[in-house]
Amino acid sequence: MNKRGSGRGDPEREARPAKALRGRAGRMKNGRGSGKASSGAVRLWGRHAVEAALKNPDRVHRKLWATREGVESLDGELPADFAVEWAQAADLARLVARDAPHQGLVLECDPLDDIFLGDVLEGDPTRPVIVLDQVTDPHNVGAIMRSAAAFNACAIVTQDRHAPVESGTLAKSASGALEVLPWVRVVNLARALEEIAEAGYWRIGLDGAAESTLGEALPAGPVALVLGAEGDGMRRNITQHCDAIAKLPISDAMESLNVSNAAAIALYAAATRVTE
Repeated sequence: MNKRGSGRGDPEREARPAKALRGRAGRMKNGRGSGKASSGAVRLWGRHAVEAALKNPDRVHRKLWATREGVESLDGELPADFAVEWAQAADLARLVARDAPHQGLVLECDPLDDIFLGDVLEGDPTRPVIVLDQVTDPHNVGAIMRSAAAFNACAIVTQDRHAPVESGTLAKSASGALEVLPWVRVVNLARALEEIAEAGYWRIGLDGAAESTLGEALPAGPVALVLGAEGDGMRRNITQHCDAIAKLPISDAMESLNVSNAAAIALYAAATRVTE
């Protein structure tokens, strides 16, 4: 795997190169029981999240804690000088959220650099944009990222506030999508929707009370799909910044769908629409 990163180890305890560590896992002495990353760092866990981060050339990696089985599960080999501290599974459990499935891999790295909305809007206009209005659950946002990457969205847009931070929980739910899908964080979501409109995108807000279905509202050209938080839905100001409001044609037997499920269905509809 080609990776860019410092590969720095713990400043108080330098890790030996990965290829030199083939013996029995030792007991860790640093970070025991904290479950928190170092200052300014992000701690990721699980094979898909860690593997994608290691392959991402835009990630700066600080340190990898792992079991031998965890490293062997990765697609490709680590560089010989990559900083790894071998550990037992029980030790890794102390580095992550309670009951988090670390799969023998915990990576500490720097957060990803900021991405500007204007940059992603200059890309392929056939790829949809996902806009989230105060969706705060990291599991939901991670799952939406996964669907967005799967259906070739160009970016996900959230606010700086009232949105989850980059974290191991979000990355695990995203299953690698955090590393490949541009995540634009903005101060003012309404202003961002204005910029999206100026770039030629038709903005469709999803609301179960709408008259039109998403299929009826989808244009042939560039589209931005806007979803609000579960329960409250989109805020009024955000609704007013949409060109159309649409619903998914679900059965009356169910009042609504989880926001991540709704996003996946909307992305599928956008990916399979007739554009000619």
